[in-house]
Amino acid sequence: MVGIVFWSLFSLFYSHHSDILTGTPCIEVPETNAISLAYQSCGLDGLLSFEAFEKTLDYVQRYAPTNPIVAICDFTKPSSEKRFFLVDLENKKLLISSLVAHGRNSGTLVANSFSNRIQSLQTSLGAYLVLNKIISPKHGRALLLDGLDKGLNDNARKREIIMHAADYVSEDYIKKYGRLGRSFGCPALPQDIMDQCLDKLNEGSILYIYAKP
Repeated sequence: MVGIVFWSLFSLFYSHHSDILTGTPCIEVPETNAISLAYQSCGLDGLLSFEAFEKTLDYVQRYAPTNPIVAICDFTKPSSEKRFFLVDLENKKLLISSLVAHGRNSGTLVANSFSNRIQSLQTSLGAYLVLNKIISPKHGRALLLDGLDKGLNDNARKREIIMHAADYVSEDYIKKYGRLGRSFGCPALPQDIMDQCLDKLNEGSILYIYAKP
């Protein structure tokens, strides 16, 4: 496996790295001070919750994705604000900040209720793996997601949770209603942003959905 994310505690540079004894690719994530520097280097200060970034890196370490680009939803913010972030950990760069919708039964302007239950129509928190690109009969090109957290989002496949585009995710919708429309629990994006995610995210990429407990 190539391209495993490796964080040097000293340089914060992304690089390919293998265990000297086994030759197996491995991953290291910096301690809090270094994570803070990485957070600032990526231009996330004041945009994305630091805790959301830190927790995302926990899953990067655990699942060792080959793609250094991660997606993060910060649902501490209202839907009228940009709260979806695509971050390139290799080049320490924020690629996208965008609107993103939450589940219909998670709240109106702000998502404050979350569920893993089938037919709850709520957002599920936690980390997801991108599985593959699909064609949804309703939403077109989309990304299939697999929930990684038992009891928190592991019903994602049964709930058919995908990352998809929706016309109710737009500045025009906000101007008319004061908020975004809502999904059946999926992270829904503007069409142009979804197109970019289809290009930049691939099988095994990490998506983390964050909110305060």
